[in-house]
Amino acid sequence: MVEKWDITIPELTGAQTRRAYLYLPDYYDDDPDARYPVLYMFDGHNVFFDSDATYGKSWGMKEFMEETRAPLIIAAVECNHSPDHGRLKEYSPFAFRDPKFGQIPGWGKITMEWMVRKFKPDIDANIRTIPDREHTFIAGSSMGGLMSIYALLEYNRYFSRAAALSPSLWVDPARLSNLIRNARLRPDTTLYMDYGSREICNHKNMLQSFGQIAALLLERQIYLNCRIVPGGDHCEASWERQIPFFMETLMYEPHKKAKSAETVNQ
Repeated sequence: MVEKWDITIPELTGAQTRRAYLYLPDYYDDDPDARYPVLYMFDGHNVFFDSDATYGKSWGMKEFMEETRAPLIIAAVECNHSPDHGRLKEYSPFAFRDPKFGQIPGWGKITMEWMVRKFKPDIDANIRTIPDREHTFIAGSSMGGLMSIYALLEYNRYFSRAAALSPSLWVDPARLSNLIRNARLRPDTTLYMDYGSREICNHKNMLQSFGQIAALLLERQIYLNCRIVPGGDHCEASWERQIPFFMETLMYEPHKKAKSAETVNQ
């Protein structure tokens, strides 16, 4: 089941509301002691429902979760839809200038500070999560994919695994590379990262940047599942087809370690 409610992020948009989404397994109420890992996702409006999705097509995460019965909670938050590039501003870790978008301030840190200091604590306080780093993941696509990499690197004390689909590496490859080199990482850090073969030419030197970033991640001994998706494109329909791949990476071992509330509190 998926619950929806309105939230505000005062640090970013004041009193303006946006939608939050929470997926709970259908069997969540069957065992009041069971606790579950949590996957946080960007662009929450595109995650579950076609009727909410920007272009009328969602990832279809609800159907996948119901079919596989994966023991996982998903918490997702709608992006900023302001025509003044609100999404780019909130989903960029770095300020950058682009010929198409102009000057974009990087509010990614503000976004992540809100997520780890407000949103995650609220979820942990009200839902039966396993709140530790080992069982906390993050995922997104495009700018949300870039933010997922940023979150894994800069907020590694909160997130052990991430999935970055078609990440916007073009924003500032040099600063991202520097972040990878200097991030304080724990040894179990895991990342799924892909790019579609049909979108690889959308930005100059993207294939080269993708390879360089992947090499740096491996140098840092991050457990990296890296793919060029045959026929993959920059759209929700393509990202939906990658769900089994990135979910296998996120859930490879943590799903075996779901603990009861009693175990967690010992």
